[in-house]
Amino acid sequence: MALVIYRLYEKRLLWNLRTLPEHICFMITEQDMLDAPDNLCLAARWCRDLGIGSVMFHISTGDPARLERCIPEIRRIASIGRLTLHYRDDKEVSGRGMDVTVAIGKSGREEIAGCVRRMAEDGVDPESVDEGLLESYLTFKYEPDLVIKTGGDHLTDFLIWQSVYSELFFLDVNWALLRKVDFLRALRDFQSRARRFGK
Repeated sequence: MALVIYRLYEKRLLWNLRTLPEHICFMITEQDMLDAPDNLCLAARWCRDLGIGSVMFHISTGDPARLERCIPEIRRIASIGRLTLHYRDDKEVSGRGMDVTVAIGKSGREEIAGCVRRMAEDGVDPESVDEGLLESYLTFKYEPDLVIKTGGDHLTDFLIWQSVYSELFFLDVNWALLRKVDFLRALRDFQSRARRFGK
């Protein structure tokens, strides 16, 4: 009976869902990943099936090595999409289909500092630095329409530049308990918002 009610609720949320974000970023914690590593592939599949353009997962951690045992599960995403995995100083690309990026332990402040360093190394004239030039030096050229944060934790500084006009949605469930209806609630909320892009 509970499964029937769940299916009806899922259909109700899908009904009249017309305005979807093109790019989504999920922000989860190290503990989230350890508790439910298979949810990455599951959420990526939901995005693919709904026709979302691309999805990114940021896993916040002070020590990426603690997530070493989750790497095989993350790599499973390559079976349903084109996976770009940023882990430590490595970048690994595999699979085909919808773009899925997984960034483990990356920091937005470090990314901006890296941009400045590379511009200095390239001898860029400070007078020529503008938003477009800085963006060309970013590691993650990804501007999410929607950032989804599970649980009650605060956002990290990841994509601090790129997400300035993103819509934010804080799910009241933890990553391990994430269901498709929770994801659909975030999409319905996104559809109801009047996006201003800083205006």
